[in-house]
Amino acid sequence: MGSLRGISVAILVVQALLASVALVSAQGSTRSRWQTLSGNAPFVIARGGFSGIFPDSSFIAYSFALSTSLPDAILWCDVQLTKDAAGICFPDLNLDNNSDIAHIYPHGQKAYLVNGVSTKGWFSVDYALKDLGNVSLTQGVYSRSNKLDGNGYPIMTVQDISSNLQPPGFWLNIQHDAFYTQHNLSMKNFILSVTRNVNVTVGYISSPEVAFLQSIAARFRRSTTKLVFRFLGQKEVEPSTNQTYDSLLKNLTFIKTFASGIILPKSYIWRVDADLYLLSSTSVVLDAHKEGLEVFASDFYNDVPFSFNYSYDPVAEYLQFVDNGNFSVDGLISDFPLSPSAAIDCFAHLGKNASKQVNLLVISKNGASGDFPGCTDLAYLKAIKDGVDVLDCPVQMTKDGTPICLGSINLIDSTTVAQSSFSNLTTTIPEITQGSGIFTFNMSWIDIRNLTPVISSPQSAYKLFRNPKFKNSGKFLTLDDFLAMAKNASSLYGVLISIENAPYLAEQGYGLTDAVLNALSKAGYDEQTAQTVMIQSSNSSVLMKFKSKTNYKLVYKVDGDIGGAESTAIDDIKRFASIVVISKDSVFPENTAFITGVTDVVPRLHKANLSVYVQTFSNEFVSQAWDYFSDATVEINSFYTIAGIDGVITDFPKTSNRYQRNRCLNRGDKTPGYMSPVEPGSLWKLITIDYLPPAEAPNPYLNEADVSEPPLPPVATKTTPTSSPSGTATAPASSPNGQPQVSACVMVPLMAALLAMYLLF
Repeated sequence: MGSLRGISVAILVVQALLASVALVSAQGSTRSRWQTLSGNAPFVIARGGFSGIFPDSSFIAYSFALSTSLPDAILWCDVQLTKDAAGICFPDLNLDNNSDIAHIYPHGQKAYLVNGVSTKGWFSVDYALKDLGNVSLTQGVYSRSNKLDGNGYPIMTVQDISSNLQPPGFWLNIQHDAFYTQHNLSMKNFILSVTRNVNVTVGYISSPEVAFLQSIAARFRRSTTKLVFRFLGQKEVEPSTNQTYDSLLKNLTFIKTFASGIILPKSYIWRVDADLYLLSSTSVVLDAHKEGLEVFASDFYNDVPFSFNYSYDPVAEYLQFVDNGNFSVDGLISDFPLSPSAAIDCFAHLGKNASKQVNLLVISKNGASGDFPGCTDLAYLKAIKDGVDVLDCPVQMTKDGTPICLGSINLIDSTTVAQSSFSNLTTTIPEITQGSGIFTFNMSWIDIRNLTPVISSPQSAYKLFRNPKFKNSGKFLTLDDFLAMAKNASSLYGVLISIENAPYLAEQGYGLTDAVLNALSKAGYDEQTAQTVMIQSSNSSVLMKFKSKTNYKLVYKVDGDIGGAESTAIDDIKRFASIVVISKDSVFPENTAFITGVTDVVPRLHKANLSVYVQTFSNEFVSQAWDYFSDATVEINSFYTIAGIDGVITDFPKTSNRYQRNRCLNRGDKTPGYMSPVEPGSLWKLITIDYLPPAEAPNPYLNEADVSEPPLPPVATKTTPTSSPSGTATAPASSPNGQPQVSACVMVPLMAALLAMYLLF
């Protein structure tokens, strides 16, 4: 059979992909708190297999889905009929979008009426099964990588999937019965034939056409095969009743006469407003359950923007549908079945007080800067609420000598200063950054405090923006304010104070290191032991100064990506630090967003008794390699499980904190596939020569010259201007202890913001 071509190769490929994956499946969650119709855990339905990475409906997509999903996962097949009435699994009526058929049959394009609309393409009704033997499946979603398209994955029949994979559950979706009837093909006859085949077990048959399900309902009334009515867009018209799907939803009693369940797009259940924020849930799941109908939610894709309430975390979205306290859908239909499997088995019903399962520190990046403007009160309060272990403050100096928390010394990066009356302060300082900027030490604290913050959206080039409703919310803090907030947060393990540009600032008359030492001492951190203090810098001279004066933990940040570290460099680092921060690419180097392997950087640093933190872990799927399946949890798990890192630096602490507590860790050889990392470089090895991107130069090695620095220069005498520059206010008056006075009302908004946070999240 032509469609069986390449199956044996695909089996070997799947085995290679899963070389480091424990294939002993977990048995799923046995908890009795599920609010599904049956009371059992929801099903995971793999739409076209693992179609988020591999070509939809390919053997490798189906195989990989089974190996990385719950043990009772269901494989979804969109059935199309060939000219000789063979049923193939293919995601669309038009074969052009997900295959190379246009290349194999360049003159095969036709135009047909599909639900009354003229549609051009290559259609299965024009080809016998044997004609499709040389047609290969490709990735049909153009935002996903096409690098795996050269493997010649064949089109599979329904019988192929069932007999070769013997899935625990098999779902046939019939989308265009009326179209096939027009071409003298009977989808009803095919379904009745395939379900009589003793070698094929079909658990579910779905269709958006009422007449089709009614035509087969009598045949399956006493069968274990369940019929499911699929709802399409609310304003779309169902062809056999001529009613909109929204209208049909109001008559679930009628649906119950020919189906035992319904498929609903997720927007039917949890509505979102025009700005993609969640509204209240509808009653549709509870209403359907009252009628005895199972509810399956569809349209789950890890790599398509969803509600901002989920902070780009797909696991959070899946949990909203199965663990919200009011209802649970009976199944989730996803292109990335690993993620809902992990949500159901590892994270559902976890509880806020679940104990940590791994020794992995979660360190914030400018607070929870994925949800609020970085280094604002709201970002820090959100990070604390989300369970961060270490709260960070990158310290900058103001013109009047006040140390503040701000992610960049350049105010243009995090405020609207360029659109303010201070835009005339723009200058160029090549010792600090390329291009021009408005720098913190050119403005007083009172003026900076009144600037409007701007949330960071590092993936805005992909139209992925962070929390736009709150993109300008929050207030900036002085280092004193930050330390007071952190000290009152009993859940924190410690604080991390980041210091950069200290040598340059010293030459300009700003003693950044002394200001940090004074603030920590004033806050009592040099006496208390409840919280650990970490000092981070990419300047060894800064860390050497702190080592001579304190017992704080010292963290050396390696600027840029490295492919390794020379022994002399490591020995030098050990003189002044016990922790090293490196980039993600320094652990798992990438090429065109595919992991090409793993370096020895982490084991070499560990051998030298240096802990390793890695940055920056973000939730946006475009920030992750394809190997992580557009799921931040998979990425974190891979770095912890394979590389053995000691801490993650993240702008979304909630995701990392939840990972620490998931119940699927520490299972040994019973770790399920959805919590086991794929071998680094395994996807890369699947890229054929024709699709292989150009080789990239390896990252440089860290050497001793990169680490060694002269001591910090003494702080130069700074000349105080007699008058403030145009558009700026004068410096605030000093308090008796020499510190600039800070308005007493600063902490009041913090408490108000904290109350607001609990109402918002």
